[in-house]
Amino acid sequence: MNELEGKVAGVCISEKSGTGKINVGKGYLEKDRGLVGDAHAGTERQVSVLTLEVMEKVASEGGFSAAPGDFAENINIKGIDVDEIELGSCLLLGNAELEVVQIGKVIDETHTFNFHGKVPLVTEGRFCRVVRSGWVSIGDPVRLIKPN
Repeated sequence: MNELEGKVAGVCISEKSGTGKINVGKGYLEKDRGLVGDAHAGTERQVSVLTLEVMEKVASEGGFSAAPGDFAENINIKGIDVDEIELGSCLLLGNAELEVVQIGKVIDETHTFNFHGKVPLVTEGRFCRVVRSGWVSIGDPVRLIKPN
């Protein structure tokens, strides 16, 4: 089994779809539902994950600054290369567990949100379901367990 470690850099929610999210620093991931208090909880893509490194690269290339939640992601992690986070991987963060069920997403007429014209969740986002409920906070360790 291949394992990598990183840290939680942001825990973000929004009360309605189509907006950026606010970094609240701590949240509860509910099994088969998502991040409690977030508009996307309960959907097929329960939790969105974006690495801090991707966020910083997109912002730097675009000539602007960005903070966790600006790209409408729920969880930011740092220290794990996005390319290592494969379909079927598990992310252990705080005392919760996520399973990666989708990489990227298709933009359609229902998706209108962008930050400075950028939508990195389309190519670099990892969408997860909550396998085990638990609290997650900024600074918590993240362990990536890749599928065999």
